[in-house]
Amino acid sequence: MENMLGLLTNFLTNTGYYMITPGHMVMMVVGMVFIYLGIAKHYEPLLLVPIGFGILVGNIPFFTGLGLGIYEQGSVLSLLYKGVTTGVYPALVFLGLGAMTDFSSLISRPILMLLGAAAQMGIFITFLGALALGFDLNQAASIGIIGGADGPTAIFISAQLAPNMIGTIAIAAYSYMALVPVIQPPIMRLLTTRKERLIRMEEPRVVSKKEKMIFPIVGFIICCLLAPAALPLLGMLFFGNLLKEAVVTERLAETARNAVIDTVTILLGVTVGASTQADVFLKWDSIKVFILGALSFAVATASGLIFAKIMNLFLKDKINPLLGAAGVSAVPDSARVVQVVGQEEDPTNFLLMHAMAPNVSGVIGSAIGAGVLWSFIG
Repeated sequence: MENMLGLLTNFLTNTGYYMITPGHMVMMVVGMVFIYLGIAKHYEPLLLVPIGFGILVGNIPFFTGLGLGIYEQGSVLSLLYKGVTTGVYPALVFLGLGAMTDFSSLISRPILMLLGAAAQMGIFITFLGALALGFDLNQAASIGIIGGADGPTAIFISAQLAPNMIGTIAIAAYSYMALVPVIQPPIMRLLTTRKERLIRMEEPRVVSKKEKMIFPIVGFIICCLLAPAALPLLGMLFFGNLLKEAVVTERLAETARNAVIDTVTILLGVTVGASTQADVFLKWDSIKVFILGALSFAVATASGLIFAKIMNLFLKDKINPLLGAAGVSAVPDSARVVQVVGQEEDPTNFLLMHAMAPNVSGVIGSAIGAGVLWSFIG
């Protein structure tokens, strides 16, 4: 009988119910909130649902040494997590993104690329803010990328410079990417007048197939010579786009924009979520990262809007300043928000295709910004 009681006691003390802490429960609630936002509110469900479930996976308590946790050498989760820590997953996401992206609007009106560049102010302002809050150079550079609203780039740079902060930075970056429809509209309305929001844009010119095929090659050379450290990301982005536009490689492009990016998104989301174990994630530094992330996103949005207004001082054909908000690299959500806010004033004003130009240039700009920071610090 005594042996039976001993076995029962050992069993009970080995369960998660016995080992669970308030920190684990807090993180589980966070995970369920992510899942709720993804499913019920449709906020980036392809990202938030895997991340949310990953948070649940990472916060089931267990005895260390069993080879279960994401930070235990040789565990299944740790092997899957290597795709994050080595930067493989972000590079493959960029491959799929390139195979999905149409750069026509950017090629047709390259001046709109300046709005994507202006929005990258969020990266450098956040970098300085992180230094002011006591983070070291590597950590500050990694946190700064949140200002570009680019989750894969933030993960890639964090893996190189501040691997211990990947989970926190990734969760912050993807949280604000998902909340684009909530965060951006008030800033857009505050910084523009009704007259400016009513500006109609000329139809973009038709871009030839030859231009579309030349663009990824020329764009790759120009951007990567400027910031060689961005080569893994931009190389895959432009390669994916070349596969799309070359036509003869349509099978490869189809695989990249469907099977590859879907598989990687699942693995990236679940493993990043699982890396947020309560004992690692619930620290004061995490709160500071989230505060900086919110400020950086606001700064990035405002920078694009203000720069668009400055451009209008010199342009004969005015651009709608709302396009500046699409300069953050949350593709295509920021462009959709521009369309929605513009149509609140005039339902017949279609800004989506115009907004895609600064939106895709924001993707390129955030990767270049990350490469510049890495080259200086690394």
